[in-house]
Amino acid sequence: MTDYSLVIQNALVVRPGSEAPERLDVAVADGRFAVVEESIDTARAARVLDAGGKYLFPGAVDVHQHWGIYNELSQDAETESRAAAQGGVTSGITYIRTGAYYLNRTGPYREVFPEVLAAAEGRAHIDYAFHLAPILQEHIDEIPALISEFGVPSFKIFMFYGGFGLHGRSSEQREFLMIPEDQSYDIAHFEFVMRGIQRAYADPAFAADRDRISLSLHCETAEIMRAYTRMVEQEGKLTGLEAYSAARPPHSEGLAITIASYLAHETELPNINLLHLTSRKAIEAAMLMQATFPHIDFRREVTVGHLLADFHTASPGGKVNPPLRSREDVEALWEHLLAGNFSWVTSDHACCKEETKFGEPREDVFLAKSGFGGTEYLLPGMISEGRKRGLSYNRIAELVARNPAERFGMPGKGDIAVGYDADFCLVDDDVEYVVRAEDSLSTQEYTPFEGFTLTARVTDTYLRGEAVLTDGAIVGEPRGRFLRRSGS
Repeated sequence: MTDYSLVIQNALVVRPGSEAPERLDVAVADGRFAVVEESIDTARAARVLDAGGKYLFPGAVDVHQHWGIYNELSQDAETESRAAAQGGVTSGITYIRTGAYYLNRTGPYREVFPEVLAAAEGRAHIDYAFHLAPILQEHIDEIPALISEFGVPSFKIFMFYGGFGLHGRSSEQREFLMIPEDQSYDIAHFEFVMRGIQRAYADPAFAADRDRISLSLHCETAEIMRAYTRMVEQEGKLTGLEAYSAARPPHSEGLAITIASYLAHETELPNINLLHLTSRKAIEAAMLMQATFPHIDFRREVTVGHLLADFHTASPGGKVNPPLRSREDVEALWEHLLAGNFSWVTSDHACCKEETKFGEPREDVFLAKSGFGGTEYLLPGMISEGRKRGLSYNRIAELVARNPAERFGMPGKGDIAVGYDADFCLVDDDVEYVVRAEDSLSTQEYTPFEGFTLTARVTDTYLRGEAVLTDGAIVGEPRGRFLRRSGS
């Protein structure tokens, strides 16, 4: 009779909160970590995995993805979850909203969200959850039901949609967001969303979920971007990703962060997540707001893309909102990351295939679609670049696993500890290779990181103690589950 379904030996275990990787054995039973200690009797195991001296990281928790934005949600759930496993990700949270793209429909979430769940069910290779964006006034009224009945306690505001389109030119807001004539998506709506979430936060009925209820904000200012886009295009001095960065300048982030933070103060909403900060001005504005409103529990996010690439080093497919910035901004992000001013690192993965991505002419950045995939480079990219800068592996585990799991109500995820889901990956950091899009498991045919050199690779990924990725290849059928993060 065996006690463990799996025992991993000969691994350097990277535990969030520990000072350094540890030579430990890890045992799995019933899909959870059962024992983590120096020596485990392998005779008690149904299977033994020799890690070959690789690093054993907790499965990454990628809490900023966009399944279904450019492709069918059912398709992305399958193919892009494969790419996630390639990046060491075992749990992901994707953003969903009504309007153009995603499901290309509107209506109450009590009708829309069951369709979302049905589209993803049985297709994902990783565990998954969703954030929802209250676009309609009706959605604000649905917030308590979304928390209690659907298990969704996290919400999002896209601030730049206030009169600005997804891809860089202003567009008809009502047509784009599919909102009725008597409604608008603007700062007043953002305030009312905050008040709706705060009411739920303060409701004694949600006391058990209080720490999980939060609002995330994409912070850019539509009016600034509209004016600067016109100016950049008329001047014609800049091209490519540098032109797009100038058209959505860093101070539009800083201004939006300031507005969002004051609204959080005004509405007494304590849990605020400032998403994908891209520049020195953005992170400095965020830190200023933290000092100004210390009673607000701000969390600050940065993406692996903004840490790896700038508007000169990325390929033309690197158009994203907010934009890739200058090398000076990249260095500023690392400076603040090493100082502990960022809460977690994500991918902002949005698979946009080549035929969808580029307009005609291809080099016109303002005609290209926004967003790109990158979850497959989350852990390899962080290790490759982070260790050169003195970022410890244990700190990386906190940034990509434990911290996001704790914030977004995933208590059994993000750590290697007894009782947690046995989600982990093995990392070989004694390699050197060049990034090629053809090696990605995503269906996106290009990558902004083409030609970059990485020095870490995820070789194996396990979900609840069973292999998802072995020697870099997907194995088995999809076993990912929807994660309810609140309610009964």
